[in-house]
Amino acid sequence: MNRVQNCFSWGLLTRLICLSQSILLQLFMFSANGLAADDVRVMSFNVRYGTANDGKDAWPKRRELVVQTIRKFAPDLLGTQEMLPFQAEYIGQQLNSYQYIGWSRDESANGEQCGIFVRTERFEVLGSGQFWLSERPDEKFSKSWDSSLPRVATWVRVRDKSVDGSPFLFVNTHFDHRGEEARRQSALLLQERLPKIAEGQPIVMTGDFNCGEESDPYRELLQGNLFQDTYRKMEATRTDSEGTFHGFTGKPGAERIDWILVTSSWQVQSAIIDRTMESGRFPSDHFAVTAVLRRSADAGGK
Repeated sequence: MNRVQNCFSWGLLTRLICLSQSILLQLFMFSANGLAADDVRVMSFNVRYGTANDGKDAWPKRRELVVQTIRKFAPDLLGTQEMLPFQAEYIGQQLNSYQYIGWSRDESANGEQCGIFVRTERFEVLGSGQFWLSERPDEKFSKSWDSSLPRVATWVRVRDKSVDGSPFLFVNTHFDHRGEEARRQSALLLQERLPKIAEGQPIVMTGDFNCGEESDPYRELLQGNLFQDTYRKMEATRTDSEGTFHGFTGKPGAERIDWILVTSSWQVQSAIIDRTMESGRFPSDHFAVTAVLRRSADAGGK
């Protein structure tokens, strides 16, 4: 073997050793945290719409921190609220391992979206769609009850490429911030409509629901045994520090209004409120929320 071949062989061997060490480290980390390599990492993140007059917290001054916050958790599935197309484009450029699915909630092509990011290395998108939280859910841009704005639920059906798993439905939504009756009716609509779209498959839902645990929408979504609250599964005792809206102050609001809800075929491994801050700046006026999920061995439709 000549010197060039020898250097090439040693270089290749070194890279293989490093790769093996990296894989072993990841497996160790999964084991140390009680997590498995096929667990599903989910994030819900109200990113605050990028044209808001937020002064020192305007989008250009915090967009890198938004990406950093997402990258740190490395979600397989990310549901966003208040996402504008140019924000989605920026995040997609920075995190190019994701596919973005989202449409405007109103007649403006540049309107707010309940956008979804899917990690394409992990999941194949089998189908997607959007419906409006109104009495006419299939009518574009419709609104009902006392809703101040058109509101939507965006969904994707995904299949895990890494395991021989059956598809499931991932849903992302944003309830109205003013209409109390609209929020209640939106919860009832989701209870009625999502099982039909899921067609017996498990469901994961993220969202900014603009209400807390004492509200009618929360009770409606959980009392029918369709959904369980991932955070409350892990944190049984309610505290005053759980609020997820903080208005760029870092001080939790009165209610935990951002939720990740799942059907019973999911086991919750972790659920965290992400309070990322860097140099006194927050990525958004909401804290992101995360969950790590595992399919039950006997997972059926729920």
